[in-house]
Amino acid sequence: MDIEIQRASEAPSQPSDGQLTAWAMATPLAGMDAAELVIRIVDEAESRELNRQYRGKDRPTNVLSFPFEAPPGFPCHHLGDLAICAPVVASEALEQGKSPEAHWAHMLVHGVLHLLGYDHQNDAEADEMEGLEVRILARLGFPDPYQEIMTQ
Repeated sequence: MDIEIQRASEAPSQPSDGQLTAWAMATPLAGMDAAELVIRIVDEAESRELNRQYRGKDRPTNVLSFPFEAPPGFPCHHLGDLAICAPVVASEALEQGKSPEAHWAHMLVHGVLHLLGYDHQNDAEADEMEGLEVRILARLGFPDPYQEIMTQ
């Protein structure tokens, strides 16, 4: 497994390369010896531009997944690219009462599952994907990201 980590953001409190790699490897990628993955940590401006260009939404978002589809007959092991917006992940973690590390792990796992073909366009897909996320994150020692945080 070859994971390239690109840091285009200077936002504080980013996970280490080792953490990002471990979280990616906790997904079904672990069985794909030849797979290649790029994880790019971005700021809000780059996230907003990518989200606008590829999804038609003119705002930054937490994670974008770009699966790679090789041309027919061209053997390639590149799974795709993830663009994770450090400031958005940090603000969401704060708003949702989650630890930054837990939210980063969730966004990384969520993005990799999209690259592997999982989606949440309907209830059945969402149930399958979210269930897998919860199990992977539990193995990593993180709580269920979909459980509501009770605030006092």
